[in-house]
Amino acid sequence: MSTTFIRDGRALAVLAVPLILTQLAQVALTTTDTVMMGLLGTEELAAGGLAIVVFNQVRTMGVGLVTAVGNQVAAAAARAERAADAVATSAPGAANTGGVGPETTADAACEEVRAVVRAAMVVATGAGLVGAVLMLAVGQALPLLGQDHEVARRAQHMLAALAPGLLPCLWFQVVRQFTVGMRRPQALLHITVASVAVNAGLNWALVHGVWILPGAGLVGIGAATSGVYLLTFLALYTVARRDRELAPLLALNPARADRAAVRRLVGLGVPIAATYGSEAGFFFVTALMAGSFGPAALAAHTAVNQLVYIVFQVAVGLSHAASINVSREIALGDHARARRLMRTALGCAACVTAVVGAAYLTVPHLILAPFLDSDSGDALTIATRLLIVAAALQFFDCAQNIGVGLLRGLDDTRTGFRVTLVGYWAIGLPASCLFAFGFGADTLGLWLGLLTGLAATAALLLRAFTTALDRRTVGSTVATT
Repeated sequence: MSTTFIRDGRALAVLAVPLILTQLAQVALTTTDTVMMGLLGTEELAAGGLAIVVFNQVRTMGVGLVTAVGNQVAAAAARAERAADAVATSAPGAANTGGVGPETTADAACEEVRAVVRAAMVVATGAGLVGAVLMLAVGQALPLLGQDHEVARRAQHMLAALAPGLLPCLWFQVVRQFTVGMRRPQALLHITVASVAVNAGLNWALVHGVWILPGAGLVGIGAATSGVYLLTFLALYTVARRDRELAPLLALNPARADRAAVRRLVGLGVPIAATYGSEAGFFFVTALMAGSFGPAALAAHTAVNQLVYIVFQVAVGLSHAASINVSREIALGDHARARRLMRTALGCAACVTAVVGAAYLTVPHLILAPFLDSDSGDALTIATRLLIVAAALQFFDCAQNIGVGLLRGLDDTRTGFRVTLVGYWAIGLPASCLFAFGFGADTLGLWLGLLTGLAATAALLLRAFTTALDRRTVGSTVATT
């Protein structure tokens, strides 16, 4: 292993490790929900899993709208840092000559950070309100999408409880992206870990009923999740306001948002939201297809999808860290290091997915035990087969997410969307239909199609990043000669 890889890996880990641990802690929220649904029964697991898929579809697109905040903040902070260094090394009084000096540049960069945060709050609020209405509408349409009527009815009730939580969820993402862009994400981990315990307690109280609270079943799980999103937003905002470096830049008042900043963020965020939505939609459609094979198939799909989603959080952390660092290195003009970040992130993802994949293949029943017990019958049998595909699928799932993040680091949010349209919908979905219905492989065929689509998407995204970086490197070389 080269010294360069180790050095770059350490630099990436400074930001990636807190983010990965935060993501894993955050996914523990939905994992706790899924385990609780499994305890209620196979039909509840199927209905709750369907509701979570719908919620994640809308939530993911909302998060995409504000994801570029981290990159914009990181680039502005790098410019402010460079200007501050120029002030420190310049002769006394040299910077104030009536022109645009380093102090002016630093002040402008700080105001740029505030403008981005205010614009993000406007976008998050609008997306949260629209998204909540959309979730309820999709819930009403579930019976028309081939789902069992009783499963659809229970999913609708849970969606009604989840919808209010979307707004604080997106506000939390704004503050989160701000702290990540400022390279100070440590508080995220402590808050998210605490939220797991709070969520588990609320789940138990609202599902089974404690003291004066009636047992609400799936609705209780949804209400607990909404409550936790509100508490985590308030906690992270409070911590950021007490941070002397972050507080002066944390401007959340949407009434003072600059329209140009809002338009720029929307211009960057819409393709990201469409990209995330394209992936989430791909999984949503396959969940509907799995549901057409019966509650047992949908329960198995839900359990294995949750396992893959857990591992996917490693990719999310690596993707965000690589993306933020690429934005920073491009702002500083270091294209070679930006290229190395791709190899480092992919190498880390390969190591993690190889270890987890080996566990899927050697102890599948132990892996599935939190979701499906020995009495689950067909659901457990189907899920065991799906784990074989998942062992390979999860690496490509990680690789494609890292590819999207790398492109975002270049301020290219459109290519990712175009690539996912090809990879997921033009390649993956037809492959799923062919394997599941044409070859009669049912749910296993759906997952083979998922594998095909994710592998194609990952290859196309990584190629797009290297090509774009090559163009920038050539352009930078020409400009300096």
